[in-house]
Amino acid sequence: TFITIKLTTRTDIMRLLTHNYLQSNVKGTTKGYPLDIEAANVVLEESPVDAILIEKLLPKLDYGVLKRAAQQVSQHLSTPLGEFPENLSQAINDEKVLSLLHTALMDIHILEGNLVCPDTGRKFPIKGGIPNMILHEDEV
Repeated sequence: TFITIKLTTRTDIMRLLTHNYLQSNVKGTTKGYPLDIEAANVVLEESPVDAILIEKLLPKLDYGVLKRAAQQVSQHLSTPLGEFPENLSQAINDEKVLSLLHTALMDIHILEGNLVCPDTGRKFPIKGGIPNMILHEDEV
């Protein structure tokens, strides 16, 4: 007998995890990170918390950028996210904090909106959950 398992994790959507790594590379840009988020459509799709994954990701993230991004999209969520600790190092072993971080990084999906370069104001559209970071010819 064979068992078929259907994975329901979506990989085609803009998460705050993705946002944490994106920057504007428009010609002449000196400060293209972090991008501002102008969200038009945001959904929260809960998934099981993977505390080990979150613990491994945290050293690779800019925590301040994550907190700011969560604030920028929180108004579009039907339920509040909760309070992020001021200092991540003092709360790293807190199960509630790891759950909050998992929700912010993995469960918030920006389906429509824009990412905005803080230096030039250039808007990179997000459509269908996919950010378009392709530069125009005059921006390269």
